[in-house]
Amino acid sequence: MITVDLNADLGEGMGTDEDLLELVSSASIACGGHAGDAATIRHVLKLCKARGIQAGAHPGYPDKPRFGRFRLVMPLDQLIGQVRNQIFLVRHIAAEVDMPLSYVKLHGALANQTAEELTMAVAIFAGIQAMDPKLAVLALDNSEQVRAAKAVGVPLIREAYADRAYTADGLLVPRSQEGAVIHDIDAVIERCLRLAKAEEIVAIDGTVLNSGARSICLHGDTPGAVDLAREVRDALEGEGIKIAPAPLEMELPWASREGEGEIGIMPLGPKDPG
Repeated sequence: MITVDLNADLGEGMGTDEDLLELVSSASIACGGHAGDAATIRHVLKLCKARGIQAGAHPGYPDKPRFGRFRLVMPLDQLIGQVRNQIFLVRHIAAEVDMPLSYVKLHGALANQTAEELTMAVAIFAGIQAMDPKLAVLALDNSEQVRAAKAVGVPLIREAYADRAYTADGLLVPRSQEGAVIHDIDAVIERCLRLAKAEEIVAIDGTVLNSGARSICLHGDTPGAVDLAREVRDALEGEGIKIAPAPLEMELPWASREGEGEIGIMPLGPKDPG
């Protein structure tokens, strides 16, 4: 039987958390950087515990006015500290409510930047591993996030997006570009079924991308998010596909293998909005 994880970004103040938790199998909880605070984190964690939903931390750039969707320029050690502080807050509250934290998924511009920049992704994932080596990373498949997870040796869950367009090289089309967000429910359902059954995603230019992603993101901040999630889940289950958390991939760091080079840290620079 094919199994697919449905994950949603929650605790972002959209008012749909309880409804989405009836439909997804994993919840990525905003950590106070781009959205959320201790009260919202605690609320969502308690809901996850009551409903048996896997919980993850969802840190991003500390920029609530712009919802973490613009790249900030800061020293790398400061950025790692920001990410670690956000995860620490979620872990602390998770321990208080006795709800295990399973993974970390980066948000918005930070996620897009680490999908493109290997050294940045390695540094952040190494910081996560230092906090808790059992925490997995939910990473955009076919991106530098996956390569970084393997380099560091953290548990990996490969992710794809139901409602975001892809470039031919497997990255997300920037939100500033027309067609970056897919609003047609039938098109989203078709993408999810093709991903689950054929392990393929069609890029915005028609390129067919192979994908091993077993977790599909359903954004909680888009209009009609609950209806879209319900339609996607019904369509997947209608094809006999089971909805459940994705299994973890565990690998030794590739950088230690014969013939592989070292990863250096490069300075960060300004980028277009993520």
